[in-house]
Amino acid sequence: MIFGAFERMVAARYLRARRREGFISIIAWFSLLGIALGVATLIIVMSVMNGFRAELMGRILGLNGHVGVYASVGGMSDFDAVADTVRTVRGVVRVPPMRAGLVLGTSPAGGASGAIVRGIRPEDLLSKGAVLDGIRAGDPKAFDGDNSVIIGYRLAEKLGLRIGDPITLISPKGNVTAFGNVPRLRSYKVVAVFNVGMAEYDSTFVFMPLEAAQIYLMMPDRISDLQVMVSDPDKVGDVVDVIAHDTQGRFRVYDWQKANSSFFNAIQVERNVMFLILTLIILVAAFNVISSLIMLVKDKGRDIAILRTMGATRGMIMRIFFISGASVGVIGTAGGVALGLAFALNIEKIRQFLQSLIGRDLFSAEIYYLSQLPAKVDAGEVTTVVLMALGLSFAATIYPSWRAARLDPVEALRYE
Repeated sequence: MIFGAFERMVAARYLRARRREGFISIIAWFSLLGIALGVATLIIVMSVMNGFRAELMGRILGLNGHVGVYASVGGMSDFDAVADTVRTVRGVVRVPPMRAGLVLGTSPAGGASGAIVRGIRPEDLLSKGAVLDGIRAGDPKAFDGDNSVIIGYRLAEKLGLRIGDPITLISPKGNVTAFGNVPRLRSYKVVAVFNVGMAEYDSTFVFMPLEAAQIYLMMPDRISDLQVMVSDPDKVGDVVDVIAHDTQGRFRVYDWQKANSSFFNAIQVERNVMFLILTLIILVAAFNVISSLIMLVKDKGRDIAILRTMGATRGMIMRIFFISGASVGVIGTAGGVALGLAFALNIEKIRQFLQSLIGRDLFSAEIYYLSQLPAKVDAGEVTTVVLMALGLSFAATIYPSWRAARLDPVEALRYE
């Protein structure tokens, strides 16, 4: 065994403070607490950042295609033929056509809000898991014909609409008359309300049957884009190149990574910065381990001298103080992992409790895009944090342990 029973027994005794060296023990406990809080905070923050990214990516890709094939001005007329071509590309799962346009939505109650109309075939809408799973009220099977729409629940609340109420859409692309361009007005029946958990979508999207959207947006038999769904969103680059080649460069092809690159890059930079900053907490705690061990070595100089005269080797003395310091790191890291995982796995319940306690919203959906505080624990990252904390803790014990082993017993006894 690397550490004998004698070294472990003496190290355990040194960790338990008597009245005379109580201050040293307090420093050790603060070091342990600092390591635990640093590890826990790092696990919690990284889990929240991972959950935030995963939730946003899931909601964005749940309502949008992994690849967008966009037409030039005037729209795409032969979209079914183009969609058939795209479906032959390896890795492509679905290619729903879409007609999108900006409108102003109003209600009989007098509310008004900007919205985005997305014309889509009923069968394609019902195959979108995010929308179908997020239906909060109404019947999505009634989404058909030329007089039905499905809207986000935040938009419904803003306009004061319920299932069966009419919503009037005003398009700036209107009819040309002798008095100029007159915006198009048309009322539609709200047949369902969805909640995908992303405030931007829940407050702006209005889904309409494709043919009705083509007529309303004055682009019959044409669409604005094809939303391509692939089997592996993380390997979408190869699919983009093949689609661009097969469509002979007639359309603009963008994947979800390019379309949201600035957003996800900002999240990644924030993750890296937070990891660096929170690592400093563990580093500071490791310095506390060094200071507490140095003070312990100074305080135990007479004990070290007696142990040396009784036959203890320098290696045994070094191992005693290494075990003392390493125990602080191991216990602190274990406590931090337990606290961090418990907090991360129950963070939404904790948020709800704190909100009810102080009476304020701690996670505004309008600011953070999501209606719930997400957390996703990554086993690889937790392992990295544990290894880093243990590595810093063990490294912090080397110098004090070496100093204790180099202590001259004659000099130690002389000055006692």
